[in-house]
Amino acid sequence: MSIGSVLDEAWTLFTRFFMRFFLIALVVFAAINLVYALLVTAISSDNDGAAVLLGLLGLATAVIGATWLQGAFVYAVQDARDGTFDASIGEIFSRVSPAIVPLLLASLLAGLGIACGFLLLVVPGLFLITIWSVIAPVIVVEKTRVLEAFGRSRELVRGHGWTVFGIVIITALLSGIASALLQAAFSWLPEFFEIFVGSTIAQAVVAPFGAIAIAVMYFRLRETQSEVAAPVEA
Repeated sequence: MSIGSVLDEAWTLFTRFFMRFFLIALVVFAAINLVYALLVTAISSDNDGAAVLLGLLGLATAVIGATWLQGAFVYAVQDARDGTFDASIGEIFSRVSPAIVPLLLASLLAGLGIACGFLLLVVPGLFLITIWSVIAPVIVVEKTRVLEAFGRSRELVRGHGWTVFGIVIITALLSGIASALLQAAFSWLPEFFEIFVGSTIAQAVVAPFGAIAIAVMYFRLRETQSEVAAPVEA
């Protein structure tokens, strides 16, 4: 497995099934950014009560939405890797629903661990990001328990650390730059619509590529592990 081969497959899937991936992301980001836009409006109008309520709702929506989207893209990539995209958007979200709670717990635990790693020193945080990079696909596909998923992710990444780290960093940088440029194109809109429309479209266009790359990387790591474990025929 190489950085180039993973990014190449991710880009191929991203461009070939762009509208499917875009619509999956659009549903989630529209909900997240609507709440955020309402929160910004409430703060601007000095409505403290509404701001607090919307802030809590926004946090919950963002965490749940991002988690659901993460799992949905794993199923979407699994479906699309054979060259066809058979599942509907509704079916993809329905399939990932049973994994939402484990994904939430794993995301919170991983987030706390990575944050502590960055507070202590930057390197431990980057190390944890690398070894825990495929926790979500492990939970979704292998239906692994939350704590076991951390060990399983570490097992899959072992021996491919620098490749995995490179993929994570490259996709994060590319996504960040592309998202900023797209959002800037909507900066002329009133603030509410800049957030609700501009941010939603920018994130729905850009976010799928990084999620697809992580999912592809997971499936490549599994395939590599299976090849190594397979007995050599005489």
